[in-house]
Amino acid sequence: MFFALDIAVFLLMATLCAHAIRQPCACAALLLGGLKVNCSTLNLMELPPLPLDTTELYVQNNRLTTVSPGQFDKLLSLKRVSLSGNPFHCDCRIQYLRNWLLKNRAIVLKEPICVSPSFVAHKAITELSDDYFSTCVLERCTDETYNIILGLMLIGVIVLLLCSFRLARKSTFTLYIDESHVGFQANYFRSMKPKHRRRLLTVLSEVSEDSGSHNYKENLERPPVNMELLPQVLDVLHKKHNIKIKAS
Repeated sequence: MFFALDIAVFLLMATLCAHAIRQPCACAALLLGGLKVNCSTLNLMELPPLPLDTTELYVQNNRLTTVSPGQFDKLLSLKRVSLSGNPFHCDCRIQYLRNWLLKNRAIVLKEPICVSPSFVAHKAITELSDDYFSTCVLERCTDETYNIILGLMLIGVIVLLLCSFRLARKSTFTLYIDESHVGFQANYFRSMKPKHRRRLLTVLSEVSEDSGSHNYKENLERPPVNMELLPQVLDVLHKKHNIKIKAS
């Protein structure tokens, strides 16, 4: 009875293991507790998520080039690990695995070695010195500094744009007209674009309504502009359109 119960527990643990890692790795429950996970020779390019109660891990002869930082930290029950036969690339990303191997040499079956770059090829990962990774900290700090500076510059540009929009809304535009141009003719206004003529007509209409005169609602093509209304036009432009016109 107890034997059948043990088999059922083993099968249940193996099923949970296979479901957890979602890879064609072979899982088996160990008699003394824990799980044996065999992911060897599966052409894996990265380690799958592993059950926390993994006791033995075999991932030799795959295509691993590195191990993600922190991937082994929660596997506190590990007693046997095989990582050999993988083409590890020993750059800054291999530093986590190197440090982990130095602390857990007793449970590693065979020392994994570097395949690239060429100047450290065939060298054990644990043989890489601290000086070898000294530039990694500088590169990481440089990247972080660059991102901070870029973020501050972006914030500064946004603030300048907002200030410019706010200033533009409150700005007053001043146009200077020479005395030689005070005799504007209606022919000039015919040469203006339709939207500009409509705006001028709107301003003159506002002036005529304010002064009680309706003569300037007529077509501007016949008479020249009555310069007696110029002060009123300038006043409307200033008050309603924030535009100043001064004679020079």
